[in-house]
Amino acid sequence: MLNMKTNKSILLKANEYIVKNDHEGFLSLCTEDLVWEFVGDQILNGKQAVREYMKSVYNESPDFDVEELIGDGDQVVAVGRITLKDESGKYVTSEYCDVWKFREGKMAALKAFVSEVRS
Repeated sequence: MLNMKTNKSILLKANEYIVKNDHEGFLSLCTEDLVWEFVGDQILNGKQAVREYMKSVYNESPDFDVEELIGDGDQVVAVGRITLKDESGKYVTSEYCDVWKFREGKMAALKAFVSEVRS
């Protein structure tokens, strides 16, 4: 098991790839059997499902504001805000709490709690 500091660094690097719109760079930090669960919405199984999701939702780079990054063992919790364009071209900001599980130095699972900020 890698230490928490390493896992945090991997997650921060993954976020940099997303901001640069480098989906393959992001996916290189993930296991093949990656699982993304958006609590109350959908579950994506495997890199290909995540790749397709990223192509459709992250067609423009999102803006991240990570407020807290907490590591414990093979898990890292990220709390913050993300802003991205929706299908209509409108910018939408959401608060999130992402619980990441790592395996052998790669991101293996995400449990995402996301709530749109309403004005």
